[in-house]
Amino acid sequence: MKRRIITIDQEKCNGCGLCAEACHEGAIGMADGKAKLLRDDYCDGLGDCLPVCPTDAISFEVREAAEYDEAAVQENMKKKKMAENLPCGCPGSHARQIERKTPAEEKCETAAAERGSQLAQWPVQIKLVPVNAPYFDGADLLIAADCTAFAYGDFHEKFIKNRIAVIGCPKLDEGDYSEKLTAILKENDIKSVTVIRMEVPCCGGIAQAAVTALKNCGKMIPWQVVTISTEGEILEI
Repeated sequence: MKRRIITIDQEKCNGCGLCAEACHEGAIGMADGKAKLLRDDYCDGLGDCLPVCPTDAISFEVREAAEYDEAAVQENMKKKKMAENLPCGCPGSHARQIERKTPAEEKCETAAAERGSQLAQWPVQIKLVPVNAPYFDGADLLIAADCTAFAYGDFHEKFIKNRIAVIGCPKLDEGDYSEKLTAILKENDIKSVTVIRMEVPCCGGIAQAAVTALKNCGKMIPWQVVTISTEGEILEI
């Protein structure tokens, strides 16, 4: 049947995850850092997701689609609630206990932690760092989501060492980082960019801002994105 249903512009989507949170039916999910319409029959066509999208990536279209299945939606919501036991709609709020290694297994990590801070500059918040700070010239730039340093045990030695670090939270901070990051890349001799994000959907915004800045700066700069799990493991490089 033909009916009104949402469509998501993947070019505009910044991976913030707000639409997935707003979709009570579970029709929208996150995949590869982008919002996706997972099932046509879960979308009621009312568009609760539209007003929360900060980039206007969501719109309506009329096309062949499965009929909205309210019974299936209700059943899915019950299963999701039982399985995840979320205190709110944000996947990043999912309460979970993290099993740590035994003292013997952590001996090497403890020794690493005692080596001290590798932070090379201050401030570190993206909105606070001056665009033309002298430490940016010739720097390997680290752009990190706030939570990554807490999740990954050897963050200083693995990521901050020999890099200039800037941090931010795309879910809690107002505005878009891409303009500030573009200015930093454009006006300084940045040698490389490493982006560290958490696996939760809302953290995709910081990676998207960095990629946008890399595209807009007019330079060819080597870059990589590293994803950290909530258990503190590196998922992908």
